[in-house]
Amino acid sequence: MADCKAADALLDALPKTALLHGDKGYDSNAVRRKIESKGTAPNIPPKANRRWKNCFSPALYRKRNAIERMFCRLKDFRRIATRYDRRATVFMAAICIAATVSYWL
Repeated sequence: MADCKAADALLDALPKTALLHGDKGYDSNAVRRKIESKGTAPNIPPKANRRWKNCFSPALYRKRNAIERMFCRLKDFRRIATRYDRRATVFMAAICIAATVSYWL
């Protein structure tokens, strides 16, 4: 499924924030409108085929790298990367344990 189609469900659970970073997969008018309707400023790089380029700050976007590194570090755990657990609560517990181990040690 495309990122911009799944964004609707993700944005419903969005907490109050001033700025939201997203990758090019979320660069659509509908996603931008939904983000702005929640009072948040989107910082999403425009796609190459977009005629009108939206406001984008590369300096702020560099902070997104920390989030990508965190997901990469969690995926080093085989149980997290392949999601062996059937229940969401057990999977969330495994993520918490992996995060504790990888950031505490």
